Amino acid sequence: MKQQGDQVSDATLRKLGSEGIDSVKLTEYSQNKKIVIIGVPGAYTPTCSVNHVPGFLDKSEEILSKGADEIICISVTNPWVMSAWGKDLNVEGKITMLSDGNCEFTESMGLVMDGSGFGLGKVSSRYAAIIDNGIISCLLAEKGGAFEVSSAEKILENL
Repeated sequence: MKQQGDQVSDATLRKLGSEGIDSVKLTEYSQNKKIVIIGVPGAYTPTCSVNHVPGFLDKSEEILSKGADEIICISVTNPWVMSAWGKDLNVEGKITMLSDGNCEFTESMGLVMDGSGFGLGKVSSRYAAIIDNGIISCLLAEKGGAFEVSSAEKILENL
């Protein structure tokens, strides 16, 4: 697993844009920015939809006021699902929803979790991170599917 002080993964993420699918490389995207990442095992899954992402949505103004330039949510799924989930959670203008459909980013960060017991296959571990100018300044990764250390409140303590 990548650690504090490491460069963020260079893998390509995707999002649904106004003219189709846009590609995003966080190494480039995070230059001269401080980005908070929410890593979730699955769109529309209970803990992700009820607790994890809504917690960041509720605290988004406070997170941005403490120096973050953007909040990004990443899941191992396709950009259409991330876009629809974002609309359902009403995140527009507050959280950018990015897809890691090929699991490249998640694998290169060392944050893959086996979700096959739930019929999910390879998914992302639940985590929250702060990326400052392409460098990981904070990584709060959960064990298994727990939700104990990766909350918005914990990120606020580290900003």
